[in-house]
Amino acid sequence: MSTLKILIADDHDVVRKGLRMLIEEHPGWQVCGEARSGREAVEKAIQLVPDVAVIDVSMPDLNGLEATRQIRKECPNTEVLIITHHDSDEMAAEVLDAGARGYVLKSDSDKDLVHAIEVLSQHKPFFTSRITEILLDSRGSRATDPQESIRERLTMREREILQLLAEGKTAKEVALILGIAIKTSDTHRTNIMRKLNVHSVAELVHYAIRNKIVEP
Repeated sequence: MSTLKILIADDHDVVRKGLRMLIEEHPGWQVCGEARSGREAVEKAIQLVPDVAVIDVSMPDLNGLEATRQIRKECPNTEVLIITHHDSDEMAAEVLDAGARGYVLKSDSDKDLVHAIEVLSQHKPFFTSRITEILLDSRGSRATDPQESIRERLTMREREILQLLAEGKTAKEVALILGIAIKTSDTHRTNIMRKLNVHSVAELVHYAIRNKIVEP
């Protein structure tokens, strides 16, 4: 029987420790790596190629949804299980769009986490009945959601930069983190503000908080 490799990504040490304990109690499962940010999660996923990545939504540098998109692109055989405190219609739809095929609320992780990983390891989706209900309801309402059309205007790189700016990073710091020129960073910031029809960094921060890209 081969070992199931699992990556954990959460910016809280105590949460990662708890998840590790739950996972490693299961015979044949191994936590192959841990990450404290979405960006580190992507790097670890590419390096370790886990069977399942357990990803928190709210993380610095790169949130869990954007990390999921990149992991699914770079490691298509890695299934992603999202864990979060949020159970809104918008969050459920975003999780699905990001490419995750599992969604567990942190409040339910004690009873759902192991089962979810088992199901995802067979490349099958896992959603609790509550999340399934939200997903079905949200599919009917998203076509008329004006915020959805705004989100779709941003590229993956622009969403990365939006989060970094909302976290208080300067254009120079964004450039250093992403390995791009400062002029390119400035251009991205200008394009983001134009696309979102905002006129200050403060408005960008409000947008990012409202859409749960960063925590308030």
